[in-house]
Amino acid sequence: MDNNEYRIPDLLGLKFSGQEYTDDQIQFLVRAICDRSLMDDCQLGAFLAGVMLKGMTRREQVHLTIAMRDSGAVMEWPANWVMVDKHSTGGVGDKTSLALAPAVATLGLKVPMISGRGLMFTGGTLDKLESIPGYRVGLTKEEVVETLKEVGCCIVGQTEN
Repeated sequence: MDNNEYRIPDLLGLKFSGQEYTDDQIQFLVRAICDRSLMDDCQLGAFLAGVMLKGMTRREQVHLTIAMRDSGAVMEWPANWVMVDKHSTGGVGDKTSLALAPAVATLGLKVPMISGRGLMFTGGTLDKLESIPGYRVGLTKEEVVETLKEVGCCIVGQTEN
């Protein structure tokens, strides 16, 4: 099936029947989710339910991660930097981030953390950080690189890209 011929209901059916997605199908689904051109909330929910119920192979997981990463702008770092990340689902995780990122940066590692807003009743890391007078979460790519150069870590918000 040519990826121009993919239909979301057919792809959802593949997963619910326990079949494996091709790399092209995963790329198509991620693109459809990101630009909302082919997927409404019900179809997105069905996709997530299919993946939860039937799982994904390691190859599918890797390609989904790559397709999600490449769905926006990808930052590049100097080759001599050792990059690390700590990620959580939020809520209580930001207290760890605020202590861990600077501690790890003192070891010479770079910790660029891109965080999100609060979900439901918990304030997200960005929401909490913005309550600190003068703290900015909306840095440009250049400001992120400069901050990592100077202090080794940063917690910033995502952009449209």
